[in-house]
Amino acid sequence: MDNNNQGSAKKAPYLPKSSPAQGAHIGHVIAVRSGKGGVGKSFVSSYLAVLLSRKGFKVGIRDCDITGPSVPFAFNRKGPVYGEGAFFYPLKTKGGIEVMSSNLLLDKPEDPIVWRGARISTLIEQFYAQVVWNVDFLILDLAPGTGDISLTVFQKIPVDASVVVATPQSLVNLIVEKSAKMADRLNVPLLSLVENRAYVKCPHCGERIDIYGKSDAEVAKKHNIPVFDEIPFDKEIASYMDRGDIEDFKGDYLSSTVDAIINSLK
Repeated sequence: MDNNNQGSAKKAPYLPKSSPAQGAHIGHVIAVRSGKGGVGKSFVSSYLAVLLSRKGFKVGIRDCDITGPSVPFAFNRKGPVYGEGAFFYPLKTKGGIEVMSSNLLLDKPEDPIVWRGARISTLIEQFYAQVVWNVDFLILDLAPGTGDISLTVFQKIPVDASVVVATPQSLVNLIVEKSAKMADRLNVPLLSLVENRAYVKCPHCGERIDIYGKSDAEVAKKHNIPVFDEIPFDKEIASYMDRGDIEDFKGDYLSSTVDAIINSLK
């Protein structure tokens, strides 16, 4: 092994990108990812879709966490989806957001999907190439980490930019640096770093309480991530997600990330 190459920013090999399904329209693709699980990535993905939809864009959200899907539950959607020949049509939420997930292929949503990585990667690609999307923005809710799913998405799907989600406990240079290096190797710009559960608001006076210490926006700057967004502890988030009513949630969060998505892709 050549020790001089360890830790180098070697670019990943280029693979031909998949083409959208016949008759589909996909404007821009935004991947939402995290270095570890349990940081609220699915909320960020879902709420970004809702906020973009509120601004008048046609939006789709694709659940790329094949074995641990969350998106259908956030929007209260159940399958199975409708297929015609080799193609599938995403379900629509009450607000018109297009949704596709492995759970929407099941007759019983509580059934597990017990697949190996190769089959999961194939389905990830099919969700882009064999689903008839009609969207200005397609949000990809990735599985955590830097494994098969992330590689398949970034190498086979034309992703325009990505958003990284972390919490104060995981918002350390190592976690963010892994995401930044992967994005660089796969030529996908990092658009925003979202710190979830960043602080608490006093229920009596509204004062901000930084229970994990003051947030450090310099972490984003250090890794050339242009936007740093924060989401506080908010019990309403879990309530709306659990009820499948994320489209009714009115939290004043993620506005900087939404603006960055819109402005950077014009």
